[in-house]
Amino acid sequence: MTTTTRRPPAPAAAQDTPDAAPSARPRTTGGVVRHTTRTKALVLTGLALFTLYSLAPVWWLLVAATKGQRDLYTTNGLWFSEFHLWENVRALFTYQDGIFLKWMGNTLFYGFASTIGMTVICVACGYGLALYEFRGRGVLMGCVIGSFLIPGALLTIPSFLLYTDLRMIDTPWAIIVPGFFNAFSVYLAKVYAEGAIPPELLEAARLDGAGEYRIFFRIGARLMSTGAATIFLLGFVGAWNNFFGPLVFLRSSEKWTVMLGLYSWLKVKVDSSVDLTGLVVVGSIVSLVPMVILMISMQRYWRSGVTLGSLK
Repeated sequence: MTTTTRRPPAPAAAQDTPDAAPSARPRTTGGVVRHTTRTKALVLTGLALFTLYSLAPVWWLLVAATKGQRDLYTTNGLWFSEFHLWENVRALFTYQDGIFLKWMGNTLFYGFASTIGMTVICVACGYGLALYEFRGRGVLMGCVIGSFLIPGALLTIPSFLLYTDLRMIDTPWAIIVPGFFNAFSVYLAKVYAEGAIPPELLEAARLDGAGEYRIFFRIGARLMSTGAATIFLLGFVGAWNNFFGPLVFLRSSEKWTVMLGLYSWLKVKVDSSVDLTGLVVVGSIVSLVPMVILMISMQRYWRSGVTLGSLK
């Protein structure tokens, strides 16, 4: 008699058990990783293109400033040829009895005078709008913001007539005085003062007997140093690149700015003794030096502002 042995039923397939169900997490994580990698690649590509777009003109200026008159027109514009930088700089500083240095001095004087006044006035206005309660403050702030919509070119004729009556045409005051007032800088100072100056600190100073002027110069201005540095830098860059104002209000070439002087050379292009196009290229490079120095020298204000914000 044959005995039949029953075997136990085979266990269910591994794929049928709930514990062995495939998890969607690895696929999701992989998708997130791929998405993040793609985003980083797009961002880096955009930054690389923006850097190339920003630095390509500067690179062309650096290369062109080292070339002589013949190489400037006949060689590759993005690579070097024979080195004539020092000869070009010497020609720039000696052409027309060194008038380029006169233009540089004029631009520095106009820029610093107008920007220092603008910084003091705009920081004080922003401080008052942010921390003082008075009737009509909202209307005044609305007028400041609404002035952003007025193009500066519309004010050229009224300004010219006004400066003519005041006998300011062809004087440095025609360039310096308009730079004292900047609506955007007032708005920027107001926004910064609201976040940087606690009203309780001012109340404590008033209880100690300090006057409003002392509070502003000893407390408010110091707490707004980073915002004031930003306003100063933006204002100085605008004053340095100002072209339309000197073109309209200045007559004598000895009072011109760098931008207006280089433009006048570019219109002539060729003189009997020198190629003015090459001088314009070298002059453009030299005119960048004060801006670079100013940017480097003012880094500590932003660094101190970021540190103060982290401590808060």
